[in-house]
Amino acid sequence: MMKKILIIVSVLVAVNLLLVGINILQKGTGGWNGQSMDEILGKPAADATLEDIQSLSKAEVFQLFYAAPAPAFGEMKGEYKAKTLAVGIMAFAADYFTHHFFGPGKWLGKAFFPFEKEKGWGYNLFGDRGDDGNIHRTRKMNTWVGPSTIDDRISFHLDYSPYNGGLVHSMHDEIRKIHDGLYLGMGYMAAGGGSINPAPFVLYGAPEKWKGIDK
Repeated sequence: MMKKILIIVSVLVAVNLLLVGINILQKGTGGWNGQSMDEILGKPAADATLEDIQSLSKAEVFQLFYAAPAPAFGEMKGEYKAKTLAVGIMAFAADYFTHHFFGPGKWLGKAFFPFEKEKGWGYNLFGDRGDDGNIHRTRKMNTWVGPSTIDDRISFHLDYSPYNGGLVHSMHDEIRKIHDGLYLGMGYMAAGGGSINPAPFVLYGAPEKWKGIDK
């Protein structure tokens, strides 16, 4: 019996490693190819919409992230709507974790406030799965602007380690700006391979007023 269990576990680990490897390859190799945001989107980045980003392949999403600049630290202020991007072979797994294990409900967005000149903090927004309108504000993180661990450029960083345990302790997000009201993010954690295997998401729309984390 124990031998059968070990075989099953070994197979599951091997399958997971294979999927992670494929998922990493799907983002493309060689880093940024030099294309501008306008070239990747096929239109001026200033006119880009959420739907434009959702229509891109995984490799194109990563090229857009590489090409995009970091937002100014002080501009990230308020509550932003968010969506995961369904790209890559592990998109379903990343989406399922985000909406079922990351917080107390379906993930709806992120919030930030620049409490100091170069340092702030924020939280995530979750809705009850019963769609009763209740919003939970939790999963606090620290924020700053600095060098990326994904490429050699600058990102707006979200660090969850000071306030969260378990899988979320190692979670880290990086955000780049497409235009005011549209931002492209990459989220990663140790269990998924870290910064070599990030999951993309989008922040969009005019931010709502900062309300603060739940008491």
